[in-house]
Amino acid sequence: MSKTAILIADDSDLRPRVLSERLDLPLLSLAAAETVDYEFFLIYRDGCLKLLDRQNLKKGGLTVEIDPRPGEQHSYPAPKKDLLAQAVGKKSRTVVDATGGWAQDSLALFRMGYEVTCIERSPVMAALLADGFERLAQKDWVRKRELVPPELLVGNAIELLAGLPEKPDCIYLDPMFPPKRKQSAATRKSMAVLRDILGDDMDRQELFDAAFAATGRRVAVKSPDYAEPLGGKPNESYQGKLLRYDVYLK
Repeated sequence: MSKTAILIADDSDLRPRVLSERLDLPLLSLAAAETVDYEFFLIYRDGCLKLLDRQNLKKGGLTVEIDPRPGEQHSYPAPKKDLLAQAVGKKSRTVVDATGGWAQDSLALFRMGYEVTCIERSPVMAALLADGFERLAQKDWVRKRELVPPELLVGNAIELLAGLPEKPDCIYLDPMFPPKRKQSAATRKSMAVLRDILGDDMDRQELFDAAFAATGRRVAVKSPDYAEPLGGKPNESYQGKLLRYDVYLK
């Protein structure tokens, strides 16, 4: 785990202490954070759990964004018309996102009406995801429809996929590939931080093999356009500007 600590912003808030014990991470005051050698910090701020680095100790931070991304419709269920939906399969019902990260694809699939399970191996990222899914559960449109936010599984996806109680219609993979080109502004801080925490997925071939064995119908792999297909020649491929989705059918 990267050098991460939990920060206390409010002495009356017990959540930082609970999180510190659960993740076995040190608990620090904001003042102490400026004097210690940690890369990242978790703090409850602005109504959510946020991830900080040394540059934004005083304000800001990264959190799991649960609202639709720019360009997405706010209606529920959102139309299944983009490349992600085509790759996952418009007729699929259950989807396992085995590479959770910031869960933006998991949340997009949830808003399209899919039944989503999200797997994350980093305890730090999993804590951020759990907070995001809890906030999602409190949204009026989620409560009114009695929807269930994505289920979160924490651990090694290769092992967890083998133990799924039922085969999902689709297992979705967005592994971390080594960057080929200079990161653009669009890649922004959230992805850079994610790479710092997780590193490259050097076991992505094993992950694909585990996913193909565990899926009921298909595996969809999101990858940069320069990367070789993870599972060899795909049955289908959907090309975007800088990335593509390769689909492997059972």
